[in-house]
Amino acid sequence: MVNRVDIGVIGGSGFYSLLDDAEEIDVATPYGPPSDKVTVGRIGGRTVAFIPRHGRDHGFPPHRIPYRANLWALRSLGVRQVLAPSAVGSLRAELGPGALVVPDQLIDRTSGRIQTFYDAGGAVHVSFSDPYCPDGRSAAVSVARTSGWDVSDGGTLVVIEGPRFSTRAESKWFAGMGCSIVGMTGFPESILARELALCYTSMSLVTDHDAGVEAGDGVTHEEVMAFFAANVERMRSLVGQVVQALPEERACACGNALDGIKLPFDLP
Repeated sequence: MVNRVDIGVIGGSGFYSLLDDAEEIDVATPYGPPSDKVTVGRIGGRTVAFIPRHGRDHGFPPHRIPYRANLWALRSLGVRQVLAPSAVGSLRAELGPGALVVPDQLIDRTSGRIQTFYDAGGAVHVSFSDPYCPDGRSAAVSVARTSGWDVSDGGTLVVIEGPRFSTRAESKWFAGMGCSIVGMTGFPESILARELALCYTSMSLVTDHDAGVEAGDGVTHEEVMAFFAANVERMRSLVGQVVQALPEERACACGNALDGIKLPFDLP
């Protein structure tokens, strides 16, 4: 059995591997198996567990991802800080393909997804006013800037149900609401992390301009995957650097998210 793990990484579309010299392990959870085997290895002096969000063969569409199993598996290994790279569409003209957004807010436009671990045994209400870890965000922004990325510190991610892309009207509506980027997987992943008192940091790579163009074709699946594939090694490098920049001891409020709340079961 591996030693306790410090940091978890959940890779998005096209991001199917992270660790070159790693141990693959099966992790059982009360919510079924995670998206794939968990790979555990080291980056610098940090022990890291990696899960490909969609599975390494991209077998899980956004609405079928076992979000609860993924987060539970990471916590059961000892993870307390999670990095979540993903591909997103831009809703802002100034945020072109290749830009990196480290959002500080989100809007949930999904439907039907299970978004809590606490759906039996009593109500559990967890604060979610600021959905992302401030220390994780600070580390991601600082490292990205130093590494020469076009990075936006903050912005609102709107999460849609998928698997279809937005209509032009929806894309303009999201932009009019003040959203910067649109994706399909940032929720319920983020709230489930909060319900386990984990730090959670989104690192969103812009691959396209969604449907927010006046003419021409909207974004396609093939375009998104091709763009991410062309940038995946750069993204892997960035994630590895951020892993090493995360604080060794947590001083943020994420770890206290469940303080004073009576839980219906013990956490791993």
